[in-house]
Amino acid sequence: MKLAPTVKLNNGYEMPILGLGTYNLKKSRCEAAVRHALELGYRHIDTAYLYRNEGIIGKVLGQFIGDRIIKREQVFLVTKLWDIYHEPQMVKYACEMQLKLLGVDYIDLYLIHSPVGVPYISDDDLMPHLNGELRTNDVDYLDTYKSMEQLVDLGLVRSLGLSNFNAKQLERLLESCQIKPVALQIECHPELVQIPLIELCKLHNITVVAYSPLGRPKTCRPLPEYYNDPKVLALADKYGKTPAQIVLRYLIDIGTVPIPKAAQQVHLIENLDVFDFHLTPEELLQLRSFNMGRRIWKFEKAKNHQYYPY
Repeated sequence: MKLAPTVKLNNGYEMPILGLGTYNLKKSRCEAAVRHALELGYRHIDTAYLYRNEGIIGKVLGQFIGDRIIKREQVFLVTKLWDIYHEPQMVKYACEMQLKLLGVDYIDLYLIHSPVGVPYISDDDLMPHLNGELRTNDVDYLDTYKSMEQLVDLGLVRSLGLSNFNAKQLERLLESCQIKPVALQIECHPELVQIPLIELCKLHNITVVAYSPLGRPKTCRPLPEYYNDPKVLALADKYGKTPAQIVLRYLIDIGTVPIPKAAQQVHLIENLDVFDFHLTPEELLQLRSFNMGRRIWKFEKAKNHQYYPY
């Protein structure tokens, strides 16, 4: 069994530097993926209320903890506060509901999923629309975060973080928060590295978590061109690795924590097998040449909102 090394967060907790992303993993596919991942040595699981799979992940975790295969404190569990719960009085309600779904009494890292607030209609209406347009509200994410800080004081959450925030929004939050975020989760892959944002996070000792790290969050999407690029293929050949493993090592070596999604056991094994080599500074520069600012996730439904991050 291989365990990923960990990075020390700015509040002293440790997070494995590679996790399992679970976006779009549903039902038995999600259950099998999480089960295999834990068996293989994954100890960092990333989910969200939006993904509708927290209950399944909680079920598998409960079995592993109940059978004493792992202890709760050995798993770094990340989930996110969805946009419909930005109203300060809704934050604790949402968190307690997610704790129940996950079957745990604390969340290791709780993120604001995005800076854009959406009105609450019901727990199942995740994106309320009116006349074909996404309904949004003007709740300030600073007020949402303030309520999340109370969750840490209550012991429901150990660490706080952000997702899909831009540099300006991060700086604004840092000026007002009582509890510094430990992590910023952003889309990050060879074609979108967001170097200035990563540098800003390094300056403030905030860990960058890279989602969609392989540049292909859905298998229906074509494989990005860099997988067949001679530079990547030469590195794969040199290190005896696959192009996907080269990409993950690249993201780790530039200081991010990738959370690739995988459902098949072969890919789960492959993604975890990246800790026996390092890329040289020259090789990192070669791979940087793919960075063209190509964003996969644009959340364009919210593009008219005052806090739209892109």
